[in-house]
Amino acid sequence: MAELISVRDLEVRLSDRLGVVVAVRDVSLSVEEGEVVALVGESGCGKSVTALALLRLLPPDAHISGSVTFQGRDLLRLPLKELRAIRGRDIAMVFQEPMTSLNPSFTIGNQIGEVLRLHQGLRGRAARDRAAQLLSLVRIGSPEQRLRSYPHQLSGGMRQRAMIAMALACDPKLLILDEPTTALDVTTQAQILDIVRDLRERLGMSILLITHDLGVVADLADRVAVMYAGSKVEDALVHRLFAQPRHPYTAGLLRALPRRGRRAGDAQERLTEIPGLVPVLRELPSACAFAPRCPRSQDDCSRQHPTLDACEPDHSVACFHPEPPALAGASA
Repeated sequence: MAELISVRDLEVRLSDRLGVVVAVRDVSLSVEEGEVVALVGESGCGKSVTALALLRLLPPDAHISGSVTFQGRDLLRLPLKELRAIRGRDIAMVFQEPMTSLNPSFTIGNQIGEVLRLHQGLRGRAARDRAAQLLSLVRIGSPEQRLRSYPHQLSGGMRQRAMIAMALACDPKLLILDEPTTALDVTTQAQILDIVRDLRERLGMSILLITHDLGVVADLADRVAVMYAGSKVEDALVHRLFAQPRHPYTAGLLRALPRRGRRAGDAQERLTEIPGLVPVLRELPSACAFAPRCPRSQDDCSRQHPTLDACEPDHSVACFHPEPPALAGASA
């Protein structure tokens, strides 16, 4: 498969009243044509900021460095007019909370129609027919009626589907999904994932999936990049990562997964948490950020920052003392 988008040495600095925070540092990743890549990690690790930086959707005072090459063009250096032509047409994003992403003052039909007008020049009946077709594609019943609905008149699951329909309006080459199942009930989550899986198979699009739900990752992704405190700490094919996580943080995330057959109140079946707290980005050490929480930490972990290096084919890890393959497989 050919590489669709390549991110190299991405760094994002955000400013607030207390100064500058490095929210993302030295992140490199790629997505090939037809591939689903998942960005995984706890809340606040930099997943969403990474995705927003790709399309330069961060506040104007954010400083983004590195390169984001999409079909031979660096999106970080494109004039804004050219970038706006790519947003929504070639790269589309479904944001984390559809209720705040959709405009409450306009109907669903108006909002999908705006995308069609801007990027495809469709108006009137042609735009309405295409919008209804898109709602049918994401399995929203009575699409003609729903085009006249406002966001507050739809359920959470239907709003999420409407956002996906809007993102698909121009047949994008890359779809960015930011926590597509957050705040949805289990049944609706399963429906959304089934829609995404079906769309991927039918349309052949590439997907960058942002989530903290490893169950979603196992269900959809081909490859996984694990982030911690703004940096990428592990990168592997999904089956390899689940079978043999090499970074202690990844192994800890997998040990914390609930398992089938586990009984409530059974002390021997208690979920295993990762001790300690996620570090404050403003106070990150120059050494390994996970060292204070890591069971494998040694003196060198507190002196220098590990680089992301290949430990085997299609598997990289940023750790001085990674989990041994045999032990890692047992812990997963």
